[in-house]
Amino acid sequence: MGIGMATILVDKGFAVAAFDLSETARGRAHAVGAKCHSTAADVFADADLIVLSLPAAHHVEAVIEDGRRAADLTSGAAPRIVIDTSTSEAEVSRKLAAALKADGHGFIDAPVSGGPSGAAAGTLAMMLGGDAADIDRAMPVLKALAQKIIHVGPSGAGNVAKLVNNMLVASHMITTLEAVRLAEASGVSAEDALRVVNAATGRSAISEIHYPTWVLPRSFDSGFSTGLMRKDVRLAREMAATVGCTMPLADLVADLWSEECSGLADSDDFMLMGDPEARRFTKEGDG
Repeated sequence: MGIGMATILVDKGFAVAAFDLSETARGRAHAVGAKCHSTAADVFADADLIVLSLPAAHHVEAVIEDGRRAADLTSGAAPRIVIDTSTSEAEVSRKLAAALKADGHGFIDAPVSGGPSGAAAGTLAMMLGGDAADIDRAMPVLKALAQKIIHVGPSGAGNVAKLVNNMLVASHMITTLEAVRLAEASGVSAEDALRVVNAATGRSAISEIHYPTWVLPRSFDSGFSTGLMRKDVRLAREMAATVGCTMPLADLVADLWSEECSGLADSDDFMLMGDPEARRFTKEGDG
């Protein structure tokens, strides 16, 4: 995701400073025209708008805290705005937003949907939590990265919306798999069944985009891992427990996505969950 975002920002005329723990990733960023730094703090010192794309909330927290201290952003530095495109946790985003605001800086939780291909094309969907003034200032960068931008509410709201979305994605993958398997077992090909579903009311992004692009051609290379999907499902369930929201279907979906039930490792592409040839969740004796 990060290299796609860096590339599109460079292509659209932004001066981009970049950092990644991976030397290979830094090399790719340099190759597309970004100025690469040796630490995250160097980026915080160099840039006024800082875009993060990280695996989990604790990574976001660590990078921001290290950047604030090392770049001396607590001492009246020029205002920065952090745009966190990670799928993070609402409470962590609210805490970071409050800390940065106290130092005169802004924070926007801006998780995205669209995957690496959307990042590379600048066609992501972005759901925002944060102050309107910060979002207005960051809008040129946001528009460069995303085709659909929705300001959901205050800090944390973007994360809530993203987890709700990904909980649905995890569910749609399983229901679409079952629909395809039923169609094929009843004599209708997956392709023909999905032509109907996608022209009718059963469609979803999984049936319209993911199956034709990555499942039916059997490439299974969407760029989003099973481990990340499991993380998002877990976070959605934890959020539900915190607010006292009962989600029996989500609980079942989480169980089905487990390695024990699915047979998928965290490193596997999550499109493999939709493989109708894998015969997942079949009972003994099923065809």
